[in-house]
Amino acid sequence: MKVITGAQIRAARGLVRWSADDLAAAAHIGISTVRRAEADDGFPPTTTANLKAIQLALESAGVEFIPENGGGAGVRFRKPSHAEK
Repeated sequence: MKVITGAQIRAARGLVRWSADDLAAAAHIGISTVRRAEADDGFPPTTTANLKAIQLALESAGVEFIPENGGGAGVRFRKPSHAEK
């Protein structure tokens, strides 16, 4: 699983138009955990399990996390596979 940043979490949540409450519910974590994870641009100060839950919830909503590759880390909508069309 890729390491994601607080900035990516904020951007991904905006992409799918979720509130922090929506993300907390989808990830089955507390709202304070979401806010803490989003507070820093870098690596979130949260447990690995909570970060994984956040990432999986956003990926299930159609987000793809783009790793740092010289152009900066980011997010985008995942391209649907043939099976999803």
